[in-house]
Amino acid sequence: MMPTPLDPPIADFAPSEARLTDYDRSHLPTYMRLLDAASEGAPWEEVARIVLGLDPALEPDRARRAHETHLARARWLTEHGYRELLRSPR
Repeated sequence: MMPTPLDPPIADFAPSEARLTDYDRSHLPTYMRLLDAASEGAPWEEVARIVLGLDPALEPDRARRAHETHLARARWLTEHGYRELLRSPR
């Protein structure tokens, strides 16, 4: 298995499949950071800039979309996707 980069590139949209994807696996640290930021009440613009590496001042629609879809995916993982992650040999 190849190691994943510490900060893998962020897609404009997080996956929406009802299964865990390779993208999800490589972005688990990102998802955890998003969940932490949300629980702290951090402004989405700050989170998009720091966690996702997107500038909401330059690309407001892209940054908001990426933030919303990745946070939703992170929440999905806490409710559903974690089961598959725990069963996975990787």
